[in-house]
Amino acid sequence: MTPQPNPEAGAAVKAADRDHVFHSWSAQELIDPLAVAGAEGSYFWDYDGRRYLDFSSGLVYTNVGYQHPKIVAAIQEQAARMTTFAPAFAVEARSEAARLIAERTPGDLDKIFFTNGGADAVEHAIRMARLHTGRPKVLSAYRSYHGGTQQAVNLTGDPRRWASDSGTAGVVHFWAPYLYRSRFYAETEEQECARALEHLETTIAFEGPSTVAAIILETVPGTAGIMVPPPGYLAGVRELCDKYGIVFVLDEVMAGFGRTGEWFAADLFDVTPDLMTFAKGVNSGYVPLGGVAISGAIAETFGKRPYPGGLTYSGHPLACAAAVATIGVMAEEGVVENAARLGESVVGPELRALAERHPSVGEVRGVGMFWALELVRDRETREPLVPYNAAGEANAPMAAFAAAAKKGGLWPFVNMNRTHVVPPCNIGEAELKEGLAVLDAALSVADEYTA
Repeated sequence: MTPQPNPEAGAAVKAADRDHVFHSWSAQELIDPLAVAGAEGSYFWDYDGRRYLDFSSGLVYTNVGYQHPKIVAAIQEQAARMTTFAPAFAVEARSEAARLIAERTPGDLDKIFFTNGGADAVEHAIRMARLHTGRPKVLSAYRSYHGGTQQAVNLTGDPRRWASDSGTAGVVHFWAPYLYRSRFYAETEEQECARALEHLETTIAFEGPSTVAAIILETVPGTAGIMVPPPGYLAGVRELCDKYGIVFVLDEVMAGFGRTGEWFAADLFDVTPDLMTFAKGVNSGYVPLGGVAISGAIAETFGKRPYPGGLTYSGHPLACAAAVATIGVMAEEGVVENAARLGESVVGPELRALAERHPSVGEVRGVGMFWALELVRDRETREPLVPYNAAGEANAPMAAFAAAAKKGGLWPFVNMNRTHVVPPCNIGEAELKEGLAVLDAALSVADEYTA
């Protein structure tokens, strides 16, 4: 679709937004949201006719791009048949979505509890774990994000937690592996893995194993920096959970449904958790949907004992119809395979080449359509390009980088001192290279702030 400029309409949309919309994670008077006129495939455009290649996939959820005709048609068809129905009933779209998801989850995660998104999926997974074990505490990693609701944000390890953290949520944080900024003085992945596991087991021991209900990890942390865990780490966490009777929860809200080049990132590591959360890519974000995939043992806990939780819109027919269509599209069009192939043959090599040319790039890491560039002032000291949780003038280098990318027609995903390369999983090679060329130019702006 060719964008048609209509600045008057854009001004009206912007005015209504500024008058009435309260935006998340924002100081309301300091933001200037772009008025979006339309989107298709890997692109969106504003009311002035400027088009952007979306290297953020919305918030890393448009895994099959915007306005895929088969998904749009499925939503329209479901709306004509049955727009909504209460969750206590068996409904075709809901049943079929659950079946298709269960077919793809690892191990015996064959029961699906539907939620409205990722945060409430995490809320319910933790509730299930606590009820299953009768224990109160949950361990989660620093450098993590699990959602904005009360329990989920307390599980989160980044600064978004701070304003809501009263220290009473039963959450204990620990350091997960991250060799580039190792907390364990490790020099190799093997050392980082072994020392991170030793640290986790020590944390369990000092907290009291009989008090720990669950350990929750993003299989591959997303917003926190796309740190792919070293070989053996997740298997080691699985062993610790089995040793101490702890429920292992993997958060696949961002990493799932093709993002890592597998249906679920857990498949990269041959690990099966007891509970797994999902959302985002399950239906490319076309209608809000999330859920928890539940193992047989935990499902059995609630076989004759009611599960004390639910949502009015659990398994909403429109959302589930979109999920059925999305999973179908991903299977028919080889979307998962495309993410794996282009991640290995294009994104990885091109980003590593960028790192050779740009002194601002400290590290490249990722898999599939899930990559991060860590930007630094000094490669030797690894000083971040901007301080941790920088804002205002302190964040000027990253703001300048992002502005340069947008000026070139690329919409980046930027968090702290990183930019993430997370385009739709069905993006084409030519589009990828177009975006990477703009990224190359924008990194020259970041280079100006290096030592």
